[in-house]
Order: sequence, then structure tokens, then C-alpha cells
Amino acid sequence: MVGIGIIGCGKITQLRHAPEYLENPGAHIVGFFDMDAKRAEATAAKFGGRVYDSIEQMLADKDIDAVSVNVANVAHAEVSIAALEAGKHVLCEKPMAVTRDECEAMVAAARKAGKRLLIGHNQRLANAHVHAREMIAQGLIGRPLSFRTVFGHPGPECWTGKPDSWFLSKAAAHFGVLGDLGIHKTDLIHYLLDEPIVQVSAVLRTMDKRYTTGELVDVEDNALCLYETRSGVPGSMQVSWTFYAGEDNSTRIWGTKGLLRLYDDPKYSLIWEPNQGDAEHHRLDELTTNEDQNAGNRTNTGVIDEFIAAVSEGRPSVLDGEQALRAMRVVFAAEESARTGQRVDVAQDI
Repeated sequence: MVGIGIIGCGKITQLRHAPEYLENPGAHIVGFFDMDAKRAEATAAKFGGRVYDSIEQMLADKDIDAVSVNVANVAHAEVSIAALEAGKHVLCEKPMAVTRDECEAMVAAARKAGKRLLIGHNQRLANAHVHAREMIAQGLIGRPLSFRTVFGHPGPECWTGKPDSWFLSKAAAHFGVLGDLGIHKTDLIHYLLDEPIVQVSAVLRTMDKRYTTGELVDVEDNALCLYETRSGVPGSMQVSWTFYAGEDNSTRIWGTKGLLRLYDDPKYSLIWEPNQGDAEHHRLDELTTNEDQNAGNRTNTGVIDEFIAAVSEGRPSVLDGEQALRAMRVVFAAEESARTGQRVDVAQDI
């Protein structure tokens, strides 16, 4: 049984981490910490476990083997590294951290401690994505030629229920939609094509999101990136917090033998359209939307189950920090491209 401590008691803890730990027979929630003690107390009352007065107190507890780090982005590295140095396995929410140095320090700390560091890139675990990766690896779509991936919804305030959510503050989040949604889709392309993105051109814009004061938020609410992989496959990634008409979380990959469509159809999560012959339609699963989760229609993301399995079995994971670091380097290159107006090469060394 893996003893769990959860640091940060916001929406991601309430709707994903805590419920999924409770559903996993190999996990036991020992306790919670939050800067807002009343919120921690309410969370512990709902899910069980004690409340800690500080992160240090939690990390000193020998009953805790692993922690979820669900704090604001700017604190991810500091809290995760402290937990690793205290001998705890870490599951950190995305984005991994807010600078390349911080991300690399997290990976180094995990290696030094001999502990698992996983990042919550749940799209790697979606059934249609797993199946698509296998199809591509087996050559069923031929040689990949191009891709388009999109992730947009009405914005984090719809998820958090707070019009001035910390997601909209550069001081707390650093990134806007690029780090919130763009990291998911960047990492997904690495996963599906099994090769890194090596060049990026990006445009970041704040189009419509405003604070309650009426001022535009100080992070981007839209991002468009042009990517090129190591083998020369070009593609686009669009992410947005201004898809007010409804969520889009889809990907298309064109190959020499046809088109692979993922989560772009309301009925089928994977559609294979070969150049010749009939299309194949697969109902593998559905991606849970923010609207679904706020309505209580929660589905298990698989992230907690993978974390507990990797810790219990002492094995590498598809969600390991090394994989997340590769995707974060692309995001940092996208920031540089947007700032300079130049195409940027992505660092590849680990």
C-alpha cells in the first residue's frame, strides 16, 4: 500500500487526484496540505486523511511514500524537488515547471534520489492515442506526412469557477494557454510519432480574456505553433481559451496510406480513413471535458493508476519526467519564437 500526501487542494485535487487515489486499491491517502487551512480541512473531511500544518511536516511523515504536487505552476519545481530530496516519489501536475533549468533540476533530483517523478500528461493514456501510436509504429498509416492537433475550451475560469483564477496570472502561472493546454498536445505529438519536435515557430496572443477589472489578462489566451519533427514531419498545434462555442480536443495525422482521426467525431474516438478501401470507426473511449467534470460526470484519467503502478513495481513510466522535459523544451522554444519572431531550434540533450 502506497501512502499518499496531496499538496494543494484545488479543483484538480477535488475532481481527479483524490477520487482516483480512493479508487485505487494500492493507494492510501494519508493527508493533505494547502495554504488555505480551511480548504485542506474540508478536503480531508471529504476524502479522509489528516491535515498538515506545512509541506515540511508532510514530507517528514514516514507514512507517506509519494506525493501529488497540485500547486501553482511557479511552485512546481521547488515543492517537487523538496519531496524528492525527502525520499518521496512525486506526481506533479503539468506544466512541469516554468523554466528549463527548473525542469532539468527536477529530473536530476529524481535520478539522485532514486525516486519516480511523473508528470500528469494524461493524453498519453487515452485509449485512442495508445491505439494510434501502435498503428503508426506498425506502419499501418504508412510514413507520417503531416499533423494537426487542437485543444481549445472556454477557459480556466470555467474549470475553477473563479473569474480571476490563478491560471490567468503570470505571477502564479507564468504560462497562459501554451503551458496549460499546449504542453498536452506537444507531448502528445512526441508520443504518437515517437520522435521529438526539433523546430518551432509560434504566435502567442491575448485576444479576449479579461480580469474582473476589465483589463486583458497578462498571459496568452491563444497560441498557434508550427512544428517540425526530427524526421522532417511538419504540423500545427493550436490551443485556445476562447473556444466559447464548445471544446475541441482533436488530432489528425496524415500518412502515405491515409488519414488517422482522433477525438474529432462525437461518436468515434478513432477513425482510420485509408487512401483505398472503407474507413474504420472505433469507439474506444471519450475524453472528459471540463464541462463534464464540473457536472460530476467524471471518468478515470489513468494517471493515478499509472503512478501507483510505477511506484509499486519500481519501473519506468510513459509519464516519466524525462519525457515531459522534452516537451517542455519545445514550449520554451515556442515562447522564444513568439518573443523574437524567429524560427527556433529545440535543444535535444537530456
